[in-house]
Amino acid sequence: MAELGRIHNFVIKLFSMCAVCSFLFPYCTVHCSPPPNPIKCASKSSRTSSSSSNYCTVSNAIGAFPDRSICKVGHVVYPKTEEELLSAVAMASKNKMKVKIATRYGHSLPKLVCPDGNNGLLISTLHLNRIVNINTSTEMITVESGVILRDLIKQASESGLALTAAPYWWGLTVGGLISTAAHGSGLWGRGSSVHDYIESIRIVTPSGPNEGYAKVRMLYSSEPDINAAKVSLGVLGAISQVTLRLEPLFKRSITFTEKSDSDLAIQAAATFGNEHEFGDISWYPNQHKVIYRVDDRVLSNVFGNGLNNFIGFRSTPSAALAAVRTSEEIQESTSDANGKCITAKSTTKALITSAFGFTNDGTAFTGYPIIGYQNRLQAAGSCLDSPNDGLATACPTDPRVKSEFYHQLTFSIGLSKVQYFIEDIQKLRDLKPKAFCNLELYTGILMRYVKASNAYLGKQEDALDFDITYYRSTNPGTPQLFEDVFEEIEQIAAFKYQGIPHWGKNRNVGFIGAINKYKKAGEFLKVKETFDPFGLFSSKWTDQILGLDQSGVTIVKEHCALEGLCICSEDTHCAPAKGYYCRPGRVYKEARVCSRLNVVTDLV
Repeated sequence: MAELGRIHNFVIKLFSMCAVCSFLFPYCTVHCSPPPNPIKCASKSSRTSSSSSNYCTVSNAIGAFPDRSICKVGHVVYPKTEEELLSAVAMASKNKMKVKIATRYGHSLPKLVCPDGNNGLLISTLHLNRIVNINTSTEMITVESGVILRDLIKQASESGLALTAAPYWWGLTVGGLISTAAHGSGLWGRGSSVHDYIESIRIVTPSGPNEGYAKVRMLYSSEPDINAAKVSLGVLGAISQVTLRLEPLFKRSITFTEKSDSDLAIQAAATFGNEHEFGDISWYPNQHKVIYRVDDRVLSNVFGNGLNNFIGFRSTPSAALAAVRTSEEIQESTSDANGKCITAKSTTKALITSAFGFTNDGTAFTGYPIIGYQNRLQAAGSCLDSPNDGLATACPTDPRVKSEFYHQLTFSIGLSKVQYFIEDIQKLRDLKPKAFCNLELYTGILMRYVKASNAYLGKQEDALDFDITYYRSTNPGTPQLFEDVFEEIEQIAAFKYQGIPHWGKNRNVGFIGAINKYKKAGEFLKVKETFDPFGLFSSKWTDQILGLDQSGVTIVKEHCALEGLCICSEDTHCAPAKGYYCRPGRVYKEARVCSRLNVVTDLV
């Protein structure tokens, strides 16, 4: 335990160091190995060339799907123009090949990118990365689907324009983020979902021999079919170009305010989201602490040149990433809940002290408010912008080094139910307070506001999105500390409060019955049948989450509940040999969770 204590002290120092590394250690933010291509092929020359028929696999940004399966594909193509994209889809259509679209970094955790079988076609949008047009008079931008958010924001700002809403990580591609309904935070205007700013979409779909086996469809905002294409999960075809509505570049003012969580349920449900255009909330349940991000527009003549360089998206020395992960593995293996809580509190303090990586002038944080232009504050991801350094440093989730490996539960709860959901989580916290230190190691529960959308698979009502990230073992048969608490949270969100899962995150359990929560799911499926009648862009996974495959999304086998592949109904779905058995939930009695029996008092 003395050795573990030394590791704890090192980790605390490490996080404190990382919080200020932009001041003391420029190396941390200047040098980095950018994330890898999620497509891996037997021949190195085929990884980014125009095509490949070698043995290839595709994964996601953390290197593992929820079921840990390996996705094999028979062919990979890298089109550089719409004509080449059309040709690739035509080849798949003519030969009745299953086909999927892969993005630059692969940030969808579920298996949306994986075609069925081992001989499918993968189309990467890596080279479809051009800004097609910026029209300053109409305030619109047209981009190819492989453009990453960082480049869109940069090019728009150079023309004096801004994207109103965006997710916080700028490494997403435009095609990928709209297909999975990625969003920022806000209820004002059109809301925080990027897809609700779409004016038109060009999409390549399969067709018959009389049309060359593929065709380009142009969808405008006035046409009903665009409501299917806005959030398509990639099952309608291959998006070629997207035109988005922009607005004149503006400034924002940001202040992070720390308060007690005693009135969080009321504030989150009824007050805060309506008061602040871009506000969000970070909740640290074990510490009874809430950080409100007070975030609003200000006049452009207000002084300030603030910058968002969020600490969690910076490059980090690989040795430091390995040390943090090793510490957490030791804490898990020794059931050291106290150690997790000590580290979580120190990490939280370091983040708050450093304003989460925001600076007033691009260099230093000197105090609130942080004032700056929209393009400098709305998203971050500096670890993408650095030269290769042989993996001496890496993005914090890079699977090529020992780094973060986690589960991610993300649900949107209707605002009318938010108060009661938060109160249930507080009841669970009061019963098992130390359990919540696990998620506080991953910056707590991030809560973002999302407005109801007319997209068929978009948000059905104004909602608050809860993003919960926590430790995942590299061994699928190993339960985590307080396994039952996180399973219960997942089931409370998904079933008691009918939360809508984020399409690009979550475990299998989160998608049980999800399609039934969408009032116009039937309209979406009609468009899908029209655009791709043979289901070439569909897979077993997308058929399951869309309710077309009656086998459902769960995978029932030994230890399946530990990975969120199933809800336990018998002890073997947990880990009885390690003391984990299937039991009812503590707050939500209908839940079935893997509980550790005969737990020592230190874990209570």
